[in-house]
Amino acid sequence: MVKALSEDPSRRKTNRPIVLASIMLAMFLGAIEGTIISTAMPAIVGELGGFSLYGWVFSSYLLMNAVTVLIYGKLSDLFGRKPILLFGITIFLIGSILCGFAESMTMLIVFRFIQGFGAGAITPIATTIVGDIYTKEERANIQGYLSSVWGISAIAGPALGGILVEYVSWRFVFWLNIPLGILAMIGVGIFLYENVEKKRHRVDYAGSVLMMISVSCLMFVLVEGGTRWSWLSGESLGLLTVSVVAFIFFYFQEKRAEEPIMPFSIWKERSIFIANMTSLTTGIMLIGISSFLPTFVQGVMEQPPIIAGFTLTTMSIGWPIASTFAGTLMLKIGFRTTSLIGGVALILGSILFITLTPDAGPIWAAVGSFFVGLGMGLTSTTFIVTIQSTVDWERRGIATASNSFMRNLGNTIGAALLGGILNSQILRYFKENGQEINANLTVDSINILLNPNERNRIPDSLLQFLQDGLTYSLNIVYFAVLIIAVISFVLILLLPREKKV
Repeated sequence: MVKALSEDPSRRKTNRPIVLASIMLAMFLGAIEGTIISTAMPAIVGELGGFSLYGWVFSSYLLMNAVTVLIYGKLSDLFGRKPILLFGITIFLIGSILCGFAESMTMLIVFRFIQGFGAGAITPIATTIVGDIYTKEERANIQGYLSSVWGISAIAGPALGGILVEYVSWRFVFWLNIPLGILAMIGVGIFLYENVEKKRHRVDYAGSVLMMISVSCLMFVLVEGGTRWSWLSGESLGLLTVSVVAFIFFYFQEKRAEEPIMPFSIWKERSIFIANMTSLTTGIMLIGISSFLPTFVQGVMEQPPIIAGFTLTTMSIGWPIASTFAGTLMLKIGFRTTSLIGGVALILGSILFITLTPDAGPIWAAVGSFFVGLGMGLTSTTFIVTIQSTVDWERRGIATASNSFMRNLGNTIGAALLGGILNSQILRYFKENGQEINANLTVDSINILLNPNERNRIPDSLLQFLQDGLTYSLNIVYFAVLIIAVISFVLILLLPREKKV
């Protein structure tokens, strides 16, 4: 067992400012992946091709992240936070190096699996370490700083991604992680101290495998359903059945496991259950906006990558602003009211996105991103503080990991589901409106819009048709995002009123 740093004399040896800075840097690695890759994806697709695999670049990373996060959370409770975090960062950096050398979309997807395998350890364990070394009273403000990392990454990610794509190469988007990751490992490795009591543990490997099977099969159905397979095809129904059966076995495995990777007892806490379910829905929203907004700005508005990055940057401006004030708000008005304000901001941002048109310009998209950033900053910070204040130290790692898991699962489902909606709606638009266009169009035809040289060579009529098809399809995607935002707000309403930080 690992003794809590806050309850152990070793805490005096831990250099909290340096450890906090290192942890924020580690979290920055995971946080920046979504925004910086989203900005670079049009250039990547333009060089490597394979627009139909667009969603898989995100889904492969997010799947491994979602599958491993609970395992890492439990292992950190058993063997210590430091070794698990250092291991995760190492694997993440190996995947980053390989991604930069990818020569095809398939290779990139495989290397993103490796990246995601390491990333699963970063955010939940980094957040748990902060919960260990700071008191309950300090935690609200410190968690606000951690949440602001997502906002800072959203500022730096699109800007760096746009600059690297336009002036260097998209490959450096991945290689940028290397020096940052090494610095984070040095800070945690040298300045974080833990007392680890050697004890024989039984890791729940069976539960890990069953969860991986369940989530993986579900993702395959969501990605391929409606495009390569029909929703009622044998492949879709078969994989969905395997997913459900695997989850049922997973549930019973966790009930009888000596040290389950997901102790369902923590879900009996109403605040944890609602916080986790809302993190699932907001995770779907976040990936839906960050994944496809740059494609719209570059492909339809015909703006350069830097401008496309700006429309996501405003999300990270709103995120740290909200996170900074979240701690103060929680102490004054309670976590439920703070979360409700965040839920309203998510709905307002989603409404702006469904009214987004090519003529509205990047500013309209940027304002929508800003409101979503406000909502994410308020809700994410509030949920983490609430969860860590609800459980004791022995369950803090897995409880924190459960929230990260649900958000990652939301990201995974969102990338797959919304990517599937986008592809199916593009095909539908081509089929219903392409009679006058003498061309054999597929989803990969959208590649043309993301490559300025090819875009300038096609007839104006074909260009307009492709842009109209992408606009129509993305409007459907963002309508789905609005529905998810409303569901998130309803869930927040169910949070217990009496709970205070």
